[in-house]
Amino acid sequence: MTHDTRAHPDFGHSAQDYSTSMWPDFLVGQPGAPVRVLLIDDDASMRSVVSRELLGDLRTDLVATGSSVKEGRRLILQHEFDVLLVDLNLGDGNGFDLIEHMKIVRPMAEAIVVSAMEDEEHTLRAFELGATGFLVKNSWFGNIPQSVLQVVNGGASITPSLARRLLQRLEHQTDATPLPAGAHREKLSEREKSVLKMVSAGYTSGEIGTKLAISCQTVNTHIKNIYRKLQVRTRAQAVSYAVHRGLF
Repeated sequence: MTHDTRAHPDFGHSAQDYSTSMWPDFLVGQPGAPVRVLLIDDDASMRSVVSRELLGDLRTDLVATGSSVKEGRRLILQHEFDVLLVDLNLGDGNGFDLIEHMKIVRPMAEAIVVSAMEDEEHTLRAFELGATGFLVKNSWFGNIPQSVLQVVNGGASITPSLARRLLQRLEHQTDATPLPAGAHREKLSEREKSVLKMVSAGYTSGEIGTKLAISCQTVNTHIKNIYRKLQVRTRAQAVSYAVHRGLF
């Protein structure tokens, strides 16, 4: 693949080289250890644009692409990845299904929606399912690699035109899903508390497994059980709930 080698007007080298050189070495996403991305979009031209951006940045790597819910489900199971980039309108279903499926199968992965729709309801639905980014096609400020790097380093990425409209609504939402009257959350086991502590510290499933001498699959099973018991959908919600309730 041929990369753009045009010089940056101010710094005398390519924009890619500049952004990479200015990227702190303590953050996730380095030229020798790029963030792995899975892309699902039924628009071939969009896949091409996003693929070029991801492959043109040494801090990100595109592991696979798909164009349908069926393909997405298969690829989620087949590939190790850190971030799912997914469109909402797919030929055989919608991206919400893939976000939900990913959060069950690979709970430590992040999801970013890249969609032509920019209404608040679709955006909030994506966040409720565990997405940490929502980019409106042809309207994002910056670029796709930067959005990917933001979410894997604990941030969120939202197209600015959506952010202002969401602020007022989001500040009134609770960190955890409200329970029906009479319902209660189950207590976490000591092993589940240990796993959640490590999740809050930013460890990956593989790193947690190594520290606890258990398999990565067992770690993910514990994380799924934590989500179920605490009635949450994301690790941020789980950690927030545990901190506020003194579970650590």
